[in-house]
Amino acid sequence: MRTAPTPDVLQAIALAEAEAKKAKKDPRRSHKVRLPPLPPPSPMPRTCEELIFQGKVTVNGSVCTAPQTKVDISKDSIYVNGNRISKKLPPKLYFAVNKPKGYICSCGERKSIISLFDDYLKGWNKIQPGVPKPRLFTVGRLDVATSGLIIITNDGEFAQKLSHPSSNIMKEYVVTIDGPVHRNHLIAISEGTKIDGVKCIPDLVEPLDVQSNTKRTRIRIAVHEGRNHEVRELVQNAGLEVYALKRVRIGRFRLPPDLGIGKFVELKQTDLKSLEGKK
Repeated sequence: MRTAPTPDVLQAIALAEAEAKKAKKDPRRSHKVRLPPLPPPSPMPRTCEELIFQGKVTVNGSVCTAPQTKVDISKDSIYVNGNRISKKLPPKLYFAVNKPKGYICSCGERKSIISLFDDYLKGWNKIQPGVPKPRLFTVGRLDVATSGLIIITNDGEFAQKLSHPSSNIMKEYVVTIDGPVHRNHLIAISEGTKIDGVKCIPDLVEPLDVQSNTKRTRIRIAVHEGRNHEVRELVQNAGLEVYALKRVRIGRFRLPPDLGIGKFVELKQTDLKSLEGKK
């Protein structure tokens, strides 16, 4: 029985593929690439490291016993469980998804965002005959109770660049509050709070107009730290209760207003620049 690799493993593989592609373009780089360190073994069986240690991976006819083995994807013959790894690489793909509440950002028994691409991947052979299906994963995470904009890709290098804390990319959320909101609440949110021992101060806090279909107050909050549950912590620390949380912007890229819940749209190069905050 095969088990889908974890998102961390998928990202590690995608990074290796990106390095192989760079090596082909730049003659000064070695044609051999070193696979990045894989994450520690997880409870899920059949991770990449486990397959190697079990002798299930061969390179050019020899059993591979070390995860750090140097390989050239375009030249070396690599088999996993008797199945040859294709030398063709899928194109780099980038999608904006309007994440529904209740979906998770990793593979598991519960509903995963990647499952929204099931129909797309089923028709992959018709779109790209002879090309392996892309290994899609999320860029960063939204918790199960949060909805809105999240990016899906198979480009590990891009994902790492976009999600790394040093990028300081601003993310905007709309928080719907259960109960009244007063000026002192907004001031408290603006002053920030400590999360994991670090003081987090939002870049923007402002009330929004009440929607006609609800009497609940909404607040716009923008942050660049990207710490786990940061927006929820800011709001709850101010003495407010979060009714709903939705991400609406990353960098300069805003969630398309016509993108339905659970739907996705492929991004263009101009969109990728907007995600990084570039004009």
